[in-house]
Amino acid sequence: MVKNILVIRNDRFGEFLLNIPAILALKGLYPQARISLAVNSEVLDLAGTVECVDEVLIWDEIKGCLRRYGFDLCVVLNPLKEAHWAIFWAGIPVRVGYERKWGFLLTHKIKDTKHLGDRHEVECNLELVGLIKDLEQFPGKKQKQFPAETVSAVTLNIPDNDKYKFLKGAVAIHPFTSDPVKQWPVERFIELTQRIEQEMKVEVVLVGKVEDRQHSLPWSVPLETMDLINKTSLLELAAVLKCCFLLVSCDSGPMHLAAAVGTPVVALFRNDLIGKTAKRWGPWGKGHTVIEKASLNDITVDEVFEKVKQRLASLY
Repeated sequence: MVKNILVIRNDRFGEFLLNIPAILALKGLYPQARISLAVNSEVLDLAGTVECVDEVLIWDEIKGCLRRYGFDLCVVLNPLKEAHWAIFWAGIPVRVGYERKWGFLLTHKIKDTKHLGDRHEVECNLELVGLIKDLEQFPGKKQKQFPAETVSAVTLNIPDNDKYKFLKGAVAIHPFTSDPVKQWPVERFIELTQRIEQEMKVEVVLVGKVEDRQHSLPWSVPLETMDLINKTSLLELAAVLKCCFLLVSCDSGPMHLAAAVGTPVVALFRNDLIGKTAKRWGPWGKGHTVIEKASLNDITVDEVFEKVKQRLASLY
């Protein structure tokens, strides 16, 4: 009987969020089991808001001493040599993951086809958990599928934060990404910000985090614009986004965080790079708007502004 489960997802918070349905599906398979989640230290507090998780651990602190936890089952959600080796060395009986990066150390694995970009990341993660149906009778049964529509959405238990209640009804803008190939020109973000404030009379709040502040916004932020860049923790950012009516962003972690707290997103994507399109990485759930073209330079400010107007009209 499976009683003690370890789930590993040791990377950025956007990717982490898209694993929540898979974790929920795993809990559905083993409702009485204890689930521990190993993550990057920067994701620790955010991971603690996933209700079906009993314990959140920092991967770098536990990877050398896994044996003491007595896990029966481990699911490695992002292929990682050191994770595959660590869970093998710890003697975890059932080790589930992708058939790459020393996948031969796993007991149950599937081919990693995420790079093909033929379905959403959430669906890929569900497919991996679907490898487990009934371990007492595995592998005699067929792989279990978790249709996306039957699994709970990416959701977090984020309490309301009175500190940000003044942002109720504001539009949040996340004006940059960690990957330059996914970046809409920053000067268009500032033009969009000004038009929303001046023509729609709606408050705008700039959000996000960058290591080097000078690379984030090469302009003077208008006095009427609330600038929270580099001023919030992940939990505070979640609270900010929860207060806002809408987020405008390229493909980014804050885009997935907004979707997770129930805030509609206008997302800007390019569709010419296999594996980086909205089909795989778009905001998960209903009520979002995706503008996708072969070049982000082809997306105009007018186009985005009109979509923002339409979304706000539908929300008021």
